[in-house]
Amino acid sequence: MSEKLQKVLARAGQGSRREIEAIIQQGRISVDGKVATLGDRIEVTQSATIRLDGHVVSVKALQETVCRVLIYYKHEGELCTRRDPQGRPTVFDRLPKLHGLRWISVGRLDVNTSGLLLFTTDGELANRLMHPKSVIEREYAVRIFGKIDDKKIKQLCKGIQLKDGPAAFRSVSYQGGEGINQWYNVTLAEGRNREVRRLWEAAGVQVSRLIRLRYADIMLPKSLPRGGWTELSSKETNCLRDKVALAPGPFNPAETVGKNRRSLKATQIRRAVKRHVQTSGRTGARNTGARNAH
Repeated sequence: MSEKLQKVLARAGQGSRREIEAIIQQGRISVDGKVATLGDRIEVTQSATIRLDGHVVSVKALQETVCRVLIYYKHEGELCTRRDPQGRPTVFDRLPKLHGLRWISVGRLDVNTSGLLLFTTDGELANRLMHPKSVIEREYAVRIFGKIDDKKIKQLCKGIQLKDGPAAFRSVSYQGGEGINQWYNVTLAEGRNREVRRLWEAAGVQVSRLIRLRYADIMLPKSLPRGGWTELSSKETNCLRDKVALAPGPFNPAETVGKNRRSLKATQIRRAVKRHVQTSGRTGARNTGARNAH
């Protein structure tokens, strides 16, 4: 069965489907020496040679492709770009290195926003999680500066006209605060540029802190430090895939390796403690015997 070229390359971790389409239009991809065009289809099982910027790209059949997903806790001040000409820190700087694949960001957070970012090696998964048709809910903690009443809260949930069309929060819940600095949790089901900030500004208040807490059913772990990352299990990853109507991927063998290493380390620690106790016991007995002899 043939698949669209951009879908195959996205699944192979070469970028989101939208990014791959742009690369194809730039004439940077070839199949068997022929420059690819949008709409081209290939069979992954065939011995086709795909090149990106002259370099051979390794692609695998769907059932062989392991999908990986990371949760990353973004700092304020980090950019959601792979490279910055000015040398400023980016969200990709701290991620684990990959061979033959690349981490693809599921959406973006602006430079002054912190919190949960998802990364995956599967461009098709990233594409579906970002697509408006998927209606993926996001949750944010927002600290606002200014006064707001129930009437404005209801307006934020009913809808406000922004420059790029109407927008609304699905829910707004008060979380506390002091003076005119108040915390709210809000949810919405789309990811337009600076949408959370623009909605509050349209209601007449400024956002002084913004933290993303949740994307779909994935929560920002409380134990995760800023700048830290953790990887979803195969089970969690397949739940995320199911949410956007993607078939489950194969089990990630690295999970077993990681568990075995942790188990081995724990066993080594227990053995070391046991040896220490036994040695201390023998030493103590010898010392006691020596004192009694005197």
